[in-house]
Formats: sequence, C-alpha cells, structure tokens
Amino acid sequence: MTTPHSTPGTSEPRPASASPTADRSLAGASNALAPASGAAAADGRSPARRPRRLTGSLLARRLLGHGVTYLVLAVAAVLTIGPFLFSVLTAFTSTRQFAQEGPLSIPAPAVLENFIGLFTSPDGFVTPVVVTVQMVAVILVGQMVFSVLAAYAFAQLRFPGRDLLFWVYIATLMVPQVVVVVPLYLMMSEVGLRNTFWALILPFVLGSPYAIFLLRENFRGVPSELMDAMRIDGAGTLRLLWHLVVPLNRPIIVTLVLITVVTHWNNFMWPMVITSGPEWRVITVATSALQSQYNNNWTLVMAGTTLAMLPLVILMIVFQKQITRSVGDATLR
Repeated sequence: MTTPHSTPGTSEPRPASASPTADRSLAGASNALAPASGAAAADGRSPARRPRRLTGSLLARRLLGHGVTYLVLAVAAVLTIGPFLFSVLTAFTSTRQFAQEGPLSIPAPAVLENFIGLFTSPDGFVTPVVVTVQMVAVILVGQMVFSVLAAYAFAQLRFPGRDLLFWVYIATLMVPQVVVVVPLYLMMSEVGLRNTFWALILPFVLGSPYAIFLLRENFRGVPSELMDAMRIDGAGTLRLLWHLVVPLNRPIIVTLVLITVVTHWNNFMWPMVITSGPEWRVITVATSALQSQYNNNWTLVMAGTTLAMLPLVILMIVFQKQITRSVGDATLR
C-alpha cells in the first residue's frame, strides 16, 4: 500500500544539507590537503620549520652587513687615530731607540727628554705657547662678544637692509683665505703693524661669519612669548640678550667656543706670513721651524706636535657633553 505523496518504484528524497555543491567543495579541500601533507611527509620536514630557515638566512645577512660596517669603521678609526698615536709614541721614545728600532717601536722605557729639550733649547716652546694662548684668548673673547651681538641684531631687530646685509656678509664664507692674505698683509704693513701682536688678532677679533650665521639661526628659535613677557617686565635689548637668549643657546655657544679655539690654535698661514723671528712666533710656526731646524731629530719634532695638540684633546674631552647636546638640539630644530 502506497502513501498519497509517494510513487511506487522511487527512492527516498536526499537530505537538504547534502547538496552536490557542498560535496564538491569538501572533495576539493581534501584533495588539496592530501598532496601537501604527502609532500611534507615525503620530504621529512614539517611546514613549521620553513619560517625558521628564512629567519636564519635573514639574520646571517644582517650579521654580515653589520660586520662589514664595523670593519670599515675600524679601518677608518685606525687611519684617523694612527698618526696621532704615532706622534705620541715617538715623542716618548729616546733618540737612540728611535735610531736603532725605527719609528714604529714602542718606547722602552718612556722618556721625557724630548719635552725637556723643547723648553730648554734657545728657540724653545715657551714663547710660542705664551703667544698662542694670548692670541687665542683675545680672539675668542672678541669673536664671541661681537658674534653674539651681530647674530641677535640679525635675528630679532628690524632695520632697513637687514637681510641683504646679512647675506652679503655670509657670502664672504665663499672666499678662500688664501685670496685675502695678500691684501691683509699690505694693509697691516701700511699701518705699521707687521710683526706685532695686533697683526695676529685684528683680522679675526671682530666676529666670524660662520659663528654669526649659526647663532642667528638658533636665536630665531627663541619663543617670542618669553621675549614679550620680559619686555612687559621692562627688560631692554641687552637684558633680553644676556638673561634669556644666551642661556637658552648655551650648548651652541660652547660648541662655537671650541671651534674658535681649535681654528686659531691651529692657524698657520697668517701667523707665518705676518710675523718674522721668534718674538711673535706661534706654536704652529714653531713646530714647522722644528721640522726644518732639527730635521734628523724626529723625536723632538713629534714632542712639539704632541704638545701642540694636547690642549685641544683636553678641551674636547671636557666639553664633549655640550657638543653632543648642541648637535642634538640642532637636529631637533
């Protein structure tokens, strides 16, 4: 006996969830997974190990890159520090050891006879050291005072032709020092200042274009709100400068002090041209005279070179934090 809704000779209807599309999707997924698992089993490795191999190769490349970088830096450091180290070692080497073992020998023992000879010889280093210290001190004070005043005027004061005058003055940085040596020499000779202390300092004491440019850019970054507040309290121009602008820019001023000292301590061309004789000889000219006078005594020459660079090394060690801070402030700006 049959029901009203079924016909004889037909099978039962399939469930709705078991559709042909779902069957094909499941079959495709199982077929896709089967080769991958079979390949991994045949290879003997699990799929999770492949990222580790890629990470290891990337790490090896990074280590190789860092190794090459540090190797280049080490070679550059040796080439930079090597001459200074050679100078110091030779300065503490006796004349006999230098003649027997050569310039690359380590002092055994270290001696001070070369430094003693510098100050006891007739053309010693006493006068050049004193003259150089006086020259650098006067130029340093003059350049800092006049550069700070000029930079503040170019940065904060308003007057006709300010920007034009500033860029014309800064353009003198493009003129090589060799070009102005002859005109300066003729000027000093005409006024009777050749071979005098004033001839050493006058061309440099009234400010530096580089210092004025650097200070002007930093003075322009002082917040105007602070300056307006001090003006409301009755502060004048000089009070604003010395009590607000200068303290806020102390790191860059310290850096300029070091640059000025190093530049004029190592200045050689102008002192050699404008002075003659041992009276106003600076330390660089005295070292050059040692190289010609004591041509065979290189230990004495290296002692003079070491003595000339020692104050600069001490200054850099003492003020290295201020230099780093000034560089960081310039980067942030």
